Amino acid sequence: MDRVAELQRWEDAGAVWRVLYRSAESVTVALLRCDGGEEAARFTSADAHLLAYLADRDSSED
Repeated sequence: MDRVAELQRWEDAGAVWRVLYRSAESVTVALLRCDGGEEAARFTSADAHLLAYLADRDSSED
């Protein structure tokens, strides 16, 4: 699964994502609903492409 594409689709739909946890090896991201900010899903990934995409961003609002 391409998590970067998933985050981009989430943003394109008007929703928000937030980094909940970050280490050198992995990241945990929450996907928040656009109609109230409630958590709809979350995932943890060690994908290098995703880690590079997120770099120092903490949310889609950064």
